[in-house]
Amino acid sequence: MQNSHRFFSNKSCQYFPCHKKPTVDEFNCLFCFCPLYHLDDKCGGVFEYYKNVKSCMECHLPHTPDFYDVIIEKLEEMLN
Repeated sequence: MQNSHRFFSNKSCQYFPCHKKPTVDEFNCLFCFCPLYHLDDKCGGVFEYYKNVKSCMECHLPHTPDFYDVIIEKLEEMLN
């Protein structure tokens, strides 16, 4: 995948890949930390709570190239 404003992979990162999905070639590091984390159950991702702490270890959506538009839309909604 081409590098652009929507995608980049930092394959030299010590944590790369930090999730099992997507494949290494499609792994997007742009949202290394999900900007929707604070939306709790409205984030749209897969998560669980462990002792009142939200765990997103099974969520791969921010690292999927196609999820870029969803994140941007949710951020725009929050700003309006």
